[in-house]
Parts: sequence; C-alpha cells; structure tokens
Amino acid sequence: MNNIVAALKTKCPRCHEGDMFIKNNPYALGNMMTMHTHCSTCGLRYEREAGFFYGAMYISYAINIALFVTATVGYYLFLESVVDWRWYIFGYVALTFLLTPVIFRLSRSIWIAIMTKYDPEKRSER
Repeated sequence: MNNIVAALKTKCPRCHEGDMFIKNNPYALGNMMTMHTHCSTCGLRYEREAGFFYGAMYISYAINIALFVTATVGYYLFLESVVDWRWYIFGYVALTFLLTPVIFRLSRSIWIAIMTKYDPEKRSER
C-alpha cells in the first residue's frame, strides 16, 4: 500500500496498518473526530505537538476548492439549462455540509502523511 492509499484509508502513515480514528465510520455520532493518540501497530504518536493538525486546514481548503471547481464546471457543462443556479448553490452547500466529516478526516490523514516517512521496519518496535 502506498502513501496515497494509506491516507485515503486513514491508516498510519509510518506502517500503513494502524487506524488513525477510533471509528472507521466518519458519521458515527460522538466519535466523528476522535483519533487514537498512537498507532496500535508501530506506536507513532499522531499529534506530535499542540496544534499539529492546524496545517490540515490548508488541505481541507484545497479539497473544498477542488470540489467546488469540479461541481461548478459540471453544472455549467451539463445542468445550466436544466437547473436554476439557486438550486445549484443550495445543492452544493448541502453537499459540502454532508461531506464535512469525510473531508475533516481526509485532510488530517493527508497532512500527517506529508509529514511522516513510511518506515515498515518500525512495526517491530512496538
């Protein structure tokens, strides 16, 4: 499994085996954003310092911009003559609201994957 696949599956960026979040379901009420403190396989501490995941906001912003551009281009190419622009805006806001837990997890996973080197040899240290 490469780093991109591990980030998409929210696995540990160092060993690609341990789960980063308590629950795999991003819509599990009460545990949407709860992360493990350490990897269960290699022991990597996920939040290295206070405020480490503030950088994930930039990743989240980029994902939201990519989603908006894709949705807008799709609207103008395929739906402009069928759907009023007000409904498009309403639908996009609703989509963004529904995808917030997924984007939150994905942005944290990508951020830590950028900052951590894959090292399968660390699995045996735990």
